[in-house]
Amino acid sequence: MPQTETPGTEVSPRTRLRWWTELPLILLVYGCYSAGRLLARGDVSSAVDHGRAILRIEQFLHIDAEHPLNRLFTRQAWLGVPADFWYASLHYLVTPLILVWLFRFRTAHYRAARTWLMTSTFIGLIGFTLLPTCPPRLLAPGHGFVDTMAEYSSYGWWGGQASAPRGLGGMTNQYAAMPSLHCGWALWCGVMLWRYGGTRATKVLGVAYPLLTATVVMGTANHYLLDAVAGAAVMGAGFLLGPYVTRAVNLLKARLSPRRTPASPVPGGTGSSVVSGGCQTSTGERIPRQREERFGPEPEPDTSSTDAGEGAPAAAR
Repeated sequence: MPQTETPGTEVSPRTRLRWWTELPLILLVYGCYSAGRLLARGDVSSAVDHGRAILRIEQFLHIDAEHPLNRLFTRQAWLGVPADFWYASLHYLVTPLILVWLFRFRTAHYRAARTWLMTSTFIGLIGFTLLPTCPPRLLAPGHGFVDTMAEYSSYGWWGGQASAPRGLGGMTNQYAAMPSLHCGWALWCGVMLWRYGGTRATKVLGVAYPLLTATVVMGTANHYLLDAVAGAAVMGAGFLLGPYVTRAVNLLKARLSPRRTPASPVPGGTGSSVVSGGCQTSTGERIPRQREERFGPEPEPDTSSTDAGEGAPAAAR
């Protein structure tokens, strides 16, 4: 019996993952992330106003944890210097490593995890564009923040302007503080380690990494606490929207891919089916009785086995 395809299943093909198709996709998203941060500079005065408004809200709610952490990291270089290295590097190292690990060893979960990360990243870019925000380190000195990246710039490769390499600070958007994708990506990494690590150590890392990253971004005066909260919210939105994005991509692939068309009957072939019950020949048949010989006799109504003998009249053409 020929197999039929259930309608709708063709929109979700299970194609094998290939690194040479995944790598350009990841690089494209990262390029969009970098370009979005660069292009969405916004008005500096508006960014400063947004930063002050966030700080006032936190002070009103008594959740402005940036001040004590920043003072601690500034006074204790043994904390401030590693924190600057953490902020300037792990954001760009741990996330790709988790992606590669999922691709190699957790293939069944890679596609959904990658879609979640990409969707959240694009949502974050929308936030950078609509709400440019001045980080604490760029506020006026009267607000009491110290830029630890500038304070300890002699220990690393970054300059005094941003976490970018020296001389390239002008090529990044320093007013893309809301939401904090440092915290958002770290939360994604933590969830992947917790769910798919399989050991107690990976679960501990899955909890510690996002918490330490949130501490670092506030202690170095690069983000407010509400920036970290917004980063977690962005990841939550990306998690909810991820299945819809996957479905839309599958539908688009199904529409762009060539459709399967049934093969036309070939003259003299044997692949065609019989149209009516034994009274019409199909391609390749010479007499109507050929079908009965091929598939077995079909009982006629009101005909007993005693009536069909050798003397029975042949079927009319």
